[in-house]
Amino acid sequence: MNVKRAVCLVGIAILICPMLRPQQSFWDSPDAYLGQPRPSDTPQTFAPGLLTDSGTFTMGRVAFSQDGMQFYYTQSDSWVSGGHAELRMMQYADGHWGKPTMIAAQFMSPTFSIDAQTLYMRKGGMHNVWQSHKKGDTWSAPVPFLDVPFGVYDFMPTNSGNNYVGSEPDADDVKNGSTYAFSVLTISDHAITVKSLGQPLNEPGFNGDLYVAPDESYMIVSAKESKTYESELYLSFHKHDGAWTSPVSLGPKINDSLAHRWGQYVTPDGKYLFYSHGTSEKDCAIHWVRFDNLLESLRPKQL
Repeated sequence: MNVKRAVCLVGIAILICPMLRPQQSFWDSPDAYLGQPRPSDTPQTFAPGLLTDSGTFTMGRVAFSQDGMQFYYTQSDSWVSGGHAELRMMQYADGHWGKPTMIAAQFMSPTFSIDAQTLYMRKGGMHNVWQSHKKGDTWSAPVPFLDVPFGVYDFMPTNSGNNYVGSEPDADDVKNGSTYAFSVLTISDHAITVKSLGQPLNEPGFNGDLYVAPDESYMIVSAKESKTYESELYLSFHKHDGAWTSPVSLGPKINDSLAHRWGQYVTPDGKYLFYSHGTSEKDCAIHWVRFDNLLESLRPKQL
């Protein structure tokens, strides 16, 4: 582990002691990530046989707490209906991971607020966002946060206060053949507005599944969507002038065949990319892959 040196005062004596990187001690332990063997640059199924009940599968975005000791995910029995979906959590305590517990029925796509005191989630359609608030070691019952006449799919907040979503296309998007568009949602005292990010992010077809880094330095999008929503994962970087670079493929090991790929999410330590993958409900599962090295290899020299 890399350490920095800090001066520690003990009584009168001055000792040199290591200062651990914030939030890193558990991430670097064998128990992190549910104790699963770490993947390389070849994606693997995450925690097979550990997360779901018989007849169900994992799907959508997952989320880890900042310290890595809580894991949130969705169990469901259908891609089409969320009637039996369960938002679940696993907790690391007393030296081991506990069994999954249900946080909320019929909810999915857990997403933390920047301060980690609110958990955002989706229920049913693509026009709502719900929220739960942290109460000690538990969460309050979900209540509506956004219910608007335009899309707020894959709601994701960032450090700046910008919120990214998939939403209805604007006139230029429609001309480009987009049926849904990656957008920025703004919440003020007077109104809730949404503005498309335009090209080159928004391609013809559906543009809705996304992950944005908290500092907005990059975005991972589901791209090349087919008419039946199979897709690949692409990466775009935020330029200094506010525009986004043309998305580039995450490569043949991730985009290795025709499949649905969505729910992309990068762990708080920046090391691993998680996403849902499946050709049908029968083989749908959460996959994960080493991401930090891939991110740097694809980063442009100039932005």
